Amino acid sequence: MSSSAAVIPRLIPGIALAAAVAAAAFGLRQLPLLNAFSALLLAIIVGMLVGNLWRIPAAAHPGLAFSLRRPLRLGIALLGVQLTLTDVLAIGGVGLVILVSSVAVTFAATVMLGRALGVDRKLTQLIAAGTSICGASAIIAANTAVRARDESVAYALGVVTLFGTFVMFGYPLLGAAWDMLDRAYGLWIGASVHEVPQVVAAAFAHGTAAGEAGTVSKLARVLLLAPMVLLLPLLSARDPGATPQGRAPVPWFVFGFLLLVIASTLGWIPEASKPMLALATQLLLALSLAAVGLETNFRGIIAHGWRPLLLGALATLVIGGWSLGLILWWM
Repeated sequence: MSSSAAVIPRLIPGIALAAAVAAAAFGLRQLPLLNAFSALLLAIIVGMLVGNLWRIPAAAHPGLAFSLRRPLRLGIALLGVQLTLTDVLAIGGVGLVILVSSVAVTFAATVMLGRALGVDRKLTQLIAAGTSICGASAIIAANTAVRARDESVAYALGVVTLFGTFVMFGYPLLGAAWDMLDRAYGLWIGASVHEVPQVVAAAFAHGTAAGEAGTVSKLARVLLLAPMVLLLPLLSARDPGATPQGRAPVPWFVFGFLLLVIASTLGWIPEASKPMLALATQLLLALSLAAVGLETNFRGIIAHGWRPLLLGALATLVIGGWSLGLILWWM
C-alpha cells in the first residue's frame, strides 16, 4: 500500500464530520427564517455549535485539517467558472474605476482603522478582505496568505456577514427614497454589499434591470479576489508590526481561478455544466468552513472583544459611502 493510500483512512472521520455539518447547513438554509443567509455562514455556525457543545474525537482532527485546505483551494479556483471578462467589460470604464477604487480604498482604510483601534493585524486583514471583495469567500481565500487562527477567521466571517445582512435590507430602502436610476443603484449594490447572495437580494429589490446590473458588478468585483490574495503576503511582509513566519505558500489556486475565468470567457466551459460547477463550489467551500467552525473555540472569539465589530461597521460605511459618492458624481 502506498503512503498516500495509507493516509486516506485517517482522514475519513474528520471529512465525514465536516461533510455532515455542511449538509446540515444546506438543510437549514431551506427554512424560511434562514434562507437569507448563505450556506457558508450557516456551515461555520453549525460547526462552532457542534465543536463547542461536544468534544471532537482526536481521530477527526487529521480529516478536519485536510478539509481546511484542499477543498478550500479547489472551491476558490472553481469560482472562476461563474465569471467572464465579457461581463466585466460590459460594466464600462467608469463602472470599473468605481469598483476597483472602492475595493482599494476600503481595504487600505480598514487596515489603517484596524491599526488605530488596536485590532489584531491578521484579523484586520481578514475583515478588510471580506468587506472590500466578497464576504466569506474572500476571507477564507485571504487566510491562505494571512494564516490567522481559526477564531479570527470565525470572528471575521461573523462581522462581515452581520453588516452585509444589515445593508442588504437597508440599501433598498435608501435606493427607493433617493429614486436612484436602475443602473446606478445596481452598480452601487454590486460595489458595496459583501456577499453575492446579499447583492442579488438587494439589487433585484429595485427591479430586474437593477438586479442584473448589481449581479454583474458584483461578479466583476469578485475577480479582484485574485490580485488581493497575491498581494497580501507582500503587504504582510512590509507591515512593521508583522512577525516573521517564513515564506508564505504560493497560492496556486489563484492561477486556477484566473485560468477558469479565461476558459469561461472563451466558451470552453459548457453553459449546461455551470450550475453543477457552481453547486460543487458551494459544497467545497461549505465543507472547509464547517471544518473551521468545528476547530473554533468560542472563548477565542470572545477574547477579541468589541473593537473588531466596530472595525467591521466602519469598513462597511467606507465602502458604501465611497462607492455611492463616486456614482452620484459620475452618473
